[in-house]
Amino acid sequence: MLPVIYSPAATKYFKKIKDKGLKKTFKEAVISIRKNPAIGQAKTGALGGLYCLDVYYNRTNYEVAYRVSTLENGDIVVIIMAGTRENFYKELKRYLK
Repeated sequence: MLPVIYSPAATKYFKKIKDKGLKKTFKEAVISIRKNPAIGQAKTGALGGLYCLDVYYNRTNYEVAYRVSTLENGDIVVIIMAGTRENFYKELKRYLK
């Protein structure tokens, strides 16, 4: 499994989650990303180089945006942002600017 680091936006979002089931669902999604970084959908255009993974919980669609970066000692997964699908990509573009 690849090591993982979280951006400040992702850390803030994960800290705000109170629902234990949702936290567990996100944790499982991050583990599956660490095992297979190509599991998410590759984005193009303004979001080129990013991957997004759909996470479903309690009839709600969530997204996890991440990037695989190459360092001297190997690859690392950077979780950039997470949140509900509503306005997710608009917020992600604004965050990346």
